[in-house]
Amino acid sequence: MSQMPPSSRDTRLDVFRALALVTIYVNHVPGTIYENLTHKNAGFSDAAEAFVLISGIAAGFAYGTKFQPGRRLLTTLRAWRRAGVLYVAHMMTTVATLGIFAAGTIWFAQPSLMENINIQAIVEAPVEALLGLVTLGHQLGYNNILSMYAVVLLMLPAFLLLLRFGMVPLLAVSFALWLGAGLWRVGPVSFPQDGLWFLNPLSWQFLFVIGLAGAVHVRRGGSIPFVPGLAAAALAYVVVAFAWVRIPLWGIDVSMGLPAVLTGFDKTFLSAPRLLHVLAAAYLIVTIAPLNAMARTDPRSPLALLGRHALPVFIAGTLLAMAGQVLKQVHVESLTLDTALIAGGIALQFALAYWLDWLARLEKQGAARQAQGTRERVPLPAAWPGPQPKAASPASAAAFDRAAAISSRTSL
Repeated sequence: MSQMPPSSRDTRLDVFRALALVTIYVNHVPGTIYENLTHKNAGFSDAAEAFVLISGIAAGFAYGTKFQPGRRLLTTLRAWRRAGVLYVAHMMTTVATLGIFAAGTIWFAQPSLMENINIQAIVEAPVEALLGLVTLGHQLGYNNILSMYAVVLLMLPAFLLLLRFGMVPLLAVSFALWLGAGLWRVGPVSFPQDGLWFLNPLSWQFLFVIGLAGAVHVRRGGSIPFVPGLAAAALAYVVVAFAWVRIPLWGIDVSMGLPAVLTGFDKTFLSAPRLLHVLAAAYLIVTIAPLNAMARTDPRSPLALLGRHALPVFIAGTLLAMAGQVLKQVHVESLTLDTALIAGGIALQFALAYWLDWLARLEKQGAARQAQGTRERVPLPAAWPGPQPKAASPASAAAFDRAAAISSRTSL
C-alpha cells in the first residue's frame, strides 16, 4: 500500500467496499443459490468483517491526520455527527423493515412472516420492544451493522487521542478491549430480551482500529511491505480456512482448553479465527501489487461509483434484501426467483449509485455557475451621472474575489 497524491482518488477502497456491499446484499437474502458463491463459503470471515476493516481504513484517511491541537473538538464533533447519521439510518431501515414484513403479512396472508428476524418480540411486547428499538437494545436480524458501526465511531476520538502517543499504545488498548470483551462476555445488553448485541462493538472495534492504524501509517508516508514469510503464513491460513469450510471440518475440537474468543468462530465477539482470516486475506491483497491493482479503475466505473455512495447503497440494499426475504418465504423456491431477486436488487443498487453521482454533478455545476456569477462585474451605464467611480485596483479585486468565494462556501 503506497501513499497516493492528495489530488488523486484511489479507487481501490471504493471497489473493495462495493464488492463488500454486493456480497452483503446476497448474503442478506438467505436461501438463494447465489449465496453459495459468496466468500463466506471460502473461509472463516464474511463480508461484514471486510466492511468494518474497510471502514476503519476510510476513517483513517478521513480523520487520522486531522486530530491535531486546535482541531480536535471539530474532528470529534464530525465523527459524532457521522455516528448520529448512522443512528438515524439504522432507525429508518428498522422501521422500513417492519413495514415490509407487515405489508407481506397482510398482502400474502402470511402471519408467520412476523416471526422472522426478531420481529416476534415486538408483536409480543410492543411497549418494551419499542423502547429497545430506540435505545438499540432490540435489533432486527440483518439490521445490526450500522448500530455497531455508530458506536465504534463514538469511540473514534478516544482512538485518535491514543494515536497521539503512538501506534503501539493504540493497538495495545484496542487489543485489550477486544480480548477482555471476549473473555468476560462483555458488551451492550439487549432489551427486552436477554443477551448482548449480535455484533458487539467492543469486540469489532479492534478490526476497525487495525484498519485505522494502517491507513494513518500510510498517510504519514509509511508503507505495508511484502514480507515473504508473513505472506506465506497468510496464504497458508487462507488455504486452511478454505479447506476447513469446504470439507468441512467443523466437528474437530481445536479449543485445547483455551477461551472461545481465541479458538472459536463466534461472530458476536469476533473470535480470533475470524479476525485472523480477514487480516490474512487483506494482507495478501494489500501487499501483492497485481491483486490490488485490479481494483484501480476509472473513478466513474460502476464499482467505484457504488463504493463511493456506500451508505445510501447499503440502506437500499438492506431494504431490498428484506423484501427479497418476504418474497422467498411466500413463493415456491426456483432458480428464476433467485435470479430475479439477486440480479434485480444489485441492478437497483447500481442505478441508485449512478443517480446519486448524476445529482452530485448537477449540484457541482450549479455551484460553479453561482461562484462565477459572483465574480462578474455589472458594467456602469455610459452616461453615469456625477463623478465616475475609481477603477478597482488588482489587489482590491482579488480581495473581493476571495470574499465572494468564502461567502459562497459558507452560504446556506
